Amino acid sequence: MSQFQKRIFVAGHRGMVGSAIVRCLVDQGYSNIICRSHSELDLTDQAQVRAFFAEEKPQEVYVAAAKVGGIHANNSYPAEFIYSNLMVEANVIHEAWRTGVSRLLFLGSSCIYPRLAAQPMAEDALLTGKLEPTNEPYAIAKIAGIKLCESYNRQYDCDFRSVMPTNLYGPGDNYHPENSHVLPAMIRRFHEAKLADAPAVVIWGTGSPKREFLYVDDMARACVHVMDLSREAYAAHTEVTTSHINVGTGEDLSIAELASLVSDVVGYQGEIRYDTSKPDGTPRKLLDISRIRELGWKPETSLREGVARAYEDFRSEELVPS
Repeated sequence: MSQFQKRIFVAGHRGMVGSAIVRCLVDQGYSNIICRSHSELDLTDQAQVRAFFAEEKPQEVYVAAAKVGGIHANNSYPAEFIYSNLMVEANVIHEAWRTGVSRLLFLGSSCIYPRLAAQPMAEDALLTGKLEPTNEPYAIAKIAGIKLCESYNRQYDCDFRSVMPTNLYGPGDNYHPENSHVLPAMIRRFHEAKLADAPAVVIWGTGSPKREFLYVDDMARACVHVMDLSREAYAAHTEVTTSHINVGTGEDLSIAELASLVSDVVGYQGEIRYDTSKPDGTPRKLLDISRIRELGWKPETSLREGVARAYEDFRSEELVPS
């Protein structure tokens, strides 16, 4: 069997990251991609996941399914965030082991690192300090996913890997006015302000926190790149109990700078104001991407180019008039 005919299960294929992984796999010539919608397979249901793996017998698995959201969503639904994410990863990883999946890639999040971790954040900063309170339940679930992979590797000699993306954006993002992340929320807000000819757009917080952003198709390429590494290459650049790999651009900018960039791309001419009564979240989140660079990957899409593509995607979805 050709490597391009491997049975590959992409969990969460309708999400922003999962759909980008599917696009990347198709572009690279993979033809046997297994996908299930939530209505077809509830990944929080152990019995359903067990039956699916027993029937489909995937050879590789990308765990891109997750309940995600911004500060407001994380603050509002902490029980949902920790429960859903723990159940999905535990069910999928366990059944991957039970059915002999040859390789698995778990997708985490940069929020796994301590709130005040030294910048840029290297992989070994994990579990060295307190998490950001606004998304602690989600972060703990993602840390558990890393440790699940490491534990199955140690006990059962599995080849389960983890990647930790920085803030992602791009086609398929969530532009909900309250439950989205900062960049898509800005795209929607500035677009609506432009249509309404509003004199000002209000941004949560002070504008001073710094963030790193990676275009989702670059992240998908990184996922496939890491999955396709030989076991020896992956092991040579990781440690048994620090096995995850950061994925980002290695560059960040302030929320105020981001707002200015998004405003410019959207074509909004009004004022940008800051509501300092709202939370800022973590002061800075920049990833050390030395590991993945050493493994031969680097991002290709500039932030301005990526934001322009994301804005076109937002308008094409007709979420609001254009």
